[in-house]
Amino acid sequence: MEIVTNWMERGMEQGSLQEARSLIKRQLPRRVGELSVPVIAKIDALSVTQLETLAEVLLDFSALSDLETWLVEQEQV
Repeated sequence: MEIVTNWMERGMEQGSLQEARSLIKRQLPRRVGELSVPVIAKIDALSVTQLETLAEVLLDFSALSDLETWLVEQEQV
């Protein structure tokens, strides 16, 4: 039973992660313009914690360069 529970928990976590990525990738173009493939790839590589932070800080972005700078900072963490 524990194996099934762990499997279900991982599946739910993965689903939540996908939903967070999807929402952020829908919000960002409205805020900063069209996203390039490399930028999308960097967003897809973010952890849950980084995605949560991005969901908050994207409200302060006014240009694509703001997002790109933030993503570079995350690579250095």
